[in-house]
Amino acid sequence: MGTNRSTLLFVHGTGVRGKAYAATLEAIKKTVDDRGLDVDVKGCFWGESEGAKLRLNGVSIPDYLAAGGGQQPSAADEEVALWSVLYTDPLYELRLLRNYDDSTTEVVLGEAPPATLIRDDVERFTASDDLTLLLESNHLMDWFPPALQTVASSPEFAQALDTAPAEPLLHRQAIARAIVAQTLVDSMEAGNDPVSGTVRDAIVEAVTTQLHGYGMGISDFLLRPFKGLALRYATYRLTKDRGDLTDKLTDPGGDIMRFLARGDDARRFLEQSIQDCGDGPVILLAHSLGGIMCADLLVRKQVDNVDLLITVGSQAPFLYEIGALPSLEPPDSLPDHFPRWLNVYDRRDLLSYVGAEVFPERVSDLEVDNGQPFPYSHSAYWSNPEVWAGVEGALNGHH
Repeated sequence: MGTNRSTLLFVHGTGVRGKAYAATLEAIKKTVDDRGLDVDVKGCFWGESEGAKLRLNGVSIPDYLAAGGGQQPSAADEEVALWSVLYTDPLYELRLLRNYDDSTTEVVLGEAPPATLIRDDVERFTASDDLTLLLESNHLMDWFPPALQTVASSPEFAQALDTAPAEPLLHRQAIARAIVAQTLVDSMEAGNDPVSGTVRDAIVEAVTTQLHGYGMGISDFLLRPFKGLALRYATYRLTKDRGDLTDKLTDPGGDIMRFLARGDDARRFLEQSIQDCGDGPVILLAHSLGGIMCADLLVRKQVDNVDLLITVGSQAPFLYEIGALPSLEPPDSLPDHFPRWLNVYDRRDLLSYVGAEVFPERVSDLEVDNGQPFPYSHSAYWSNPEVWAGVEGALNGHH
């Protein structure tokens, strides 16, 4: 390795610990290799030593109910909202289909009933080459077969088949989504990052095609009850499972508060990680709180070999605007030594913010669509090609 070779240093975000960090870093390395980017990839894993922990077993946390807004969602928002329910209950649509009533359920003489045909297709399912490639490239192959078995052996599956009409496209499509949702849930519960909505939809389309579903549409029958029943169900699940959710969310919120209160150790850890990259140019690829840490350090001091800062889903501009960025108080501007800054955000990621108007002519914003509901949208950047197109452009000096 030449001493002047560039290094892409990944600085992870809030709530990330060993297993999740390793999986994300591996995914980033693979994408860098696949795209032929001429950089070495290293990581700055600060979470374990510098992150927050509940030290009194959560005795400070009361019960609560979350209230929602009243905006009317678009069709795309409804689909994203449906996936937010499927991530808590992959069999949700199959439960709805148990109440499906269609007058075309009669069977043509000499043909097997629709339920039999669908069950045979599912039980004999073998992933096509295209589907296998999609699953393997997104580290999902290990999770797909058991997920298919979970769906196929469920009472909800059998009960949904009982309502299948003569042309059961709706049922086949819903079963495909259930299988993919179960695959993604099992993968995420094992500590892996969620894939982007684009990748998810490509997998759904491949499974649907193999199940002869022919299309990606979600019927009015399945979406109709969603605004009421499903949103209430999702709220109930979030409330009922608060203890488990608190374990998952304490690190994200706590990491930020800990850094703002006692950030010196984290800054030293980050600076040492930059020095460990050698003498060549360093590009900081910083997610969430990692972006706050990097911006804060680069305001405080000139780090000569940092050529570019890329923040992804970061709160740094927001913290500055409210006067909470430790190193810089409004209306002070970024120092002259601060490097180029590309800021990537997704409007559905409620933890991402824009910076171009906060720091005029110093920050370039790139909006992407991860196609995922919050909070999954906050971690789904790494499989989104829009993000990597922006990273590649920034590496080449275009942003």
